[in-house]
Amino acid sequence: MYRYDEFDHAFVKSRVEQFRDQVNRRLSGELTEDAFKPLRLMNGVYLQLHAYMLRIAIPYGTLNARQMRMLAHVARTYDRGYGHFTTRQNLQFNWPKLSDTPDILAELATVEMHALQTSGNCIRNVTADHFAGAAADEVADPRPYAEILRQWSSVHPEFSYLPRKFKIAVTGAERDRAAIQVHDIGLHLKKNDKGELGFAVYVGGGQGRTPLVAKKIRDFLPEEDLLTYTTAIVRVYNLFGRRDNKFKARIKILVHEIGVEEMTRRVEEEFSHLKGTELTLPQADIDAITRYFAPPSLPERPEGWAQIAGWKKQDAGFARWVDQNVEPHKHPDYGMVTISLKPIGGIPGDASHEQMDAIADIAEEYAFDEIRISHEQNVILPHVALADLEPVYRALVAQGLATANAGLITDIIACPGLDYCALANARSIPVAQEISTRFGSPDRQAEIGELKIKISGCINACGHHHVGHIGLLGVEKKGAELYQITLGGSGDENTSIGEIIGRGFEPAKVTDAVETIVDTYLGLRLSKEETFLEAYRRVGPQPFKDALYGSTAEAA
Repeated sequence: MYRYDEFDHAFVKSRVEQFRDQVNRRLSGELTEDAFKPLRLMNGVYLQLHAYMLRIAIPYGTLNARQMRMLAHVARTYDRGYGHFTTRQNLQFNWPKLSDTPDILAELATVEMHALQTSGNCIRNVTADHFAGAAADEVADPRPYAEILRQWSSVHPEFSYLPRKFKIAVTGAERDRAAIQVHDIGLHLKKNDKGELGFAVYVGGGQGRTPLVAKKIRDFLPEEDLLTYTTAIVRVYNLFGRRDNKFKARIKILVHEIGVEEMTRRVEEEFSHLKGTELTLPQADIDAITRYFAPPSLPERPEGWAQIAGWKKQDAGFARWVDQNVEPHKHPDYGMVTISLKPIGGIPGDASHEQMDAIADIAEEYAFDEIRISHEQNVILPHVALADLEPVYRALVAQGLATANAGLITDIIACPGLDYCALANARSIPVAQEISTRFGSPDRQAEIGELKIKISGCINACGHHHVGHIGLLGVEKKGAELYQITLGGSGDENTSIGEIIGRGFEPAKVTDAVETIVDTYLGLRLSKEETFLEAYRRVGPQPFKDALYGSTAEAA
C-alpha cells in the first residue's frame, strides 16, 4: 500500500492544526455554526441527529493492521466502542465530541490516515475493487491509479468547491465489484489490442433523487492521459454544472440535460487543450506508485488443498463459510476471505473495537498485513493461504465474525437511517435486522442463493437501494414511516436501476413483503442455478406485483 512521504506527513499535520484552530474558534463562539459548517465538512465532521459524526477516509478501501488498531483505539477512547464501515469504503464514528476531533485526527495522522474531503462539494474518497491485486479476473491492480487520483484531487484549488460532491471509482477486473457505473466518473482499467493499459471512461452515473446509469464517453484512454482527461471532465462539470438547485447539481444531471454526445464533445475539446501538458503522467511516476502496491511474496502452500477438504468434512459450519466467504485467488494455493459484518440480526457494517483489534491480529498473522473494506460494508483479507483458513475461521468465530453469508440475502447493505442521520425519513437498521433474522437459517439462505438487499433511509440513497436486487427506500408519509420497494437493480458490469414495484409498506409489513417476493422467485425460477436477478429480468415485475398486491390496480 502507499506510504506517506515527507510532503504527505507535513500536509496532513498542517491540516490537523488548521482544523484544531477552527474547532477552538467554534467552541469559543468566535465562529458561528453557519461559518463553521463548510470548514468541518472538508475535514469529515458532520452534525448528525444526536451528535457529531466523524468520517475517516480509507483510500480505495486499503489499510493495514496498524491502521485498523488505530481505528479500534479511537472507537474505544473517543467514541462508544464501535465504528461503522460505509459504502464509500470509509469508517464513521457516530459519537465523538467536537472538542476531541482534532486529537482524533492527530492520532490518525500518526498511522497515515485522515478525514480530508470525506464530505463537502469536492472530490470524495476514490474507491476501488476490494479484491484488487488478488482477483484472478484482474487485468491490472487499479489501486495505483486510485492513489494517483487521490494525490491529484486532495485540496485541488480548482475543484474544492464544485456544484456538488463528486465520486470516482476504479476497477481493473472483468467483473465490476466497484459499481463504477453509478459514479460521477467510473474507470475500467483494460488493455487494448496492442496490450497497452488504459481506461474505459464512464461519466454521469449516480443514485439519489435522480438515479442514472453512467454513459461511456471513451472506450480507451491511455494511462498517461488519466489526469488530463479527468481534469477535463471535472472542469466541464465545474463550469456548466448547475448551482441554482442542489437537487440538480450533480454531473449526472448535466449529462442528462445536454446529452452524452454534447458532454463528450465538451470534454474532448477541453482535453485537447490539456493533452501533452504537465498533467501528462510520466511512465516513471506510474511505475513508482505501482511499486507501492506490489503484491506480497506468496510462498507455495499446496498442502492446503488436502487440509481444507478434511476440515470441511469435519465441520459443516466451516464448510459453509469456505464455500460462501472465500473466493479464488490468482495464486491457486490462496483465497480471498470476506469477513462478514452482517451477523444474523446485527447492524450491517458495524464493528466493535475488540473485533477491529482481532481483525488486525489475524491480518498480521495470516494475511500479509493487508486488509480491505468493500463497498458492501464488509472486511476483506485478500491473501490467505488455504492451509491457514481453519485457524482464521476459528479466530473469527471467537469474535462473532464468521457469518457465512457473503452475497446472500442476509448480507444486507444499510445506511444508518433515522437512528442517526438528520436527513433520514425512516429507519434502516431495524428493518435490516428483522429481515436478517427472518432469513437467518443457513439452509434457507442457501436455497435462495445470491440475492442482494439494500436499504436507504432517505432519497439520498446512501444504502444503494437503487441497485439492490431488492431495494428498500424509507419515506415519510403523513408523519409515518413507509418503505418503497424496487426490484431488479444491479451495481455490477450489467448495471441497472431497480423498478418501483408499487405502493409502500408499513414497517410491520415490510419483512413479510420481502418474504412474498422471495417465495415468488422460488416458485418461478427455472432451476436452482437461476438467480433472483436472472429470474426477474426474464419474467419482469408483474408476477411480483400480483403476489404483493393481488391486482395491478392496487399496486398503482
